[in-house]
Amino acid sequence: MLADATTRSGGTATASPPALATELAVAVPAAAPLVPVAPTGFTTRCTRALLSPWSRLSLLLVLLAGAASTVLLFHPQRLLSDGWPPQLGGVAAALVFAGAYGLCSVAFVPRPLLNLAAGALFGSQLGTGAALAGTVLGAGISFGLGRVLGQDALRPLLRGRWLKAADGQLSRHGFRSMMAARLFPGLPFWGVNYCAAVSRMRWTPFLLATALGSLPNTAAYVVAGARASSPTSPAFLIAMACITLPALGGAVVAWRKRHHLRAR
Repeated sequence: MLADATTRSGGTATASPPALATELAVAVPAAAPLVPVAPTGFTTRCTRALLSPWSRLSLLLVLLAGAASTVLLFHPQRLLSDGWPPQLGGVAAALVFAGAYGLCSVAFVPRPLLNLAAGALFGSQLGTGAALAGTVLGAGISFGLGRVLGQDALRPLLRGRWLKAADGQLSRHGFRSMMAARLFPGLPFWGVNYCAAVSRMRWTPFLLATALGSLPNTAAYVVAGARASSPTSPAFLIAMACITLPALGGAVVAWRKRHHLRAR
């Protein structure tokens, strides 16, 4: 009552503590909750550095150099023709051969040598199946390594006109381009795999075109290996013709694509 009387008489009233606290709560907004910031430690920085595109590309180069060194030092391709385990036979041996074929093709062992070994070991039919399965397996491994470890680092480097045109061809017309590349024996198997991995080609066109495009050349070499003891036989001569004709077809396709890219 004293505070009310003072107010009515023109004096200055002193607010009570509860009223003052209420006014301060209304005047001063509540502070926003603080979001905890995760500290950037040494482990986090090392993890980011190891997972960076250039670190992954370096890992890919180390793996490829190690595979090439292994081939040069130990010649694992000899095991496929000379030292094959005698306890394996039939389909089981062909499956093991296909797995070894795939790993050796990733390690830069020439595929014609592996195809000839498949024909010498398993004959024409089973050898063709084993060699083709190994071809697709090796291509898939190379494509996966290139896509995971090399694509992010190499795609920003595709700045030249020819590089952009080749990348666009592989990305937009993957199946057709890969078929042409597989039918032309002059292109290195591993080089085509990694070029396709850097592009935006999808897995399904890559593997399907690899299987279909590699079939004529692979079967021809396998038959030649199976009939190498009789080089004058019709089967051997037909196989040699089938090795030559895809090369000519691939050369024609490459020539037409070259003029198409120039026109662009």
